[in-house]
Amino acid sequence: MNWFKKIQPSLRAASGLEWRLWRKLPLIALAGTVLPLLCLALVHLLSDSAPSAAELRRVQMMDYVIGGVIVFHWSMVVTIGIGCVIVMVMKGPGYVADGYRVSHSDQPRATPETAEEASAYRLPEVVERSE
Repeated sequence: MNWFKKIQPSLRAASGLEWRLWRKLPLIALAGTVLPLLCLALVHLLSDSAPSAAELRRVQMMDYVIGGVIVFHWSMVVTIGIGCVIVMVMKGPGYVADGYRVSHSDQPRATPETAEEASAYRLPEVVERSE
């Protein structure tokens, strides 16, 4: 059984921003992680050698803030990566889906559809021969 039946006269869309972003995502993730960590290292280096309680609280607060910034940045990078993959798939070749005939109507039915009526809309079963 062929799961991926391509539509023959399928046109692919030209690649655009998604491929440029996809290629830059590792660099964006690395830069967004290293830069806040460098700022945190600078905060720790510039703090007093014998800090007061207020200074320790400020440094610890910066630790949490930088941790939150890094996690937020990673989540945005993952979100953009998912978006890029979706756009790449959607711009790719078209595939044939299983057909299902429906009863076209402008208004809903007054009575429920019977099993015989519903079976009339189904496509006949196709049996593939193994060769």
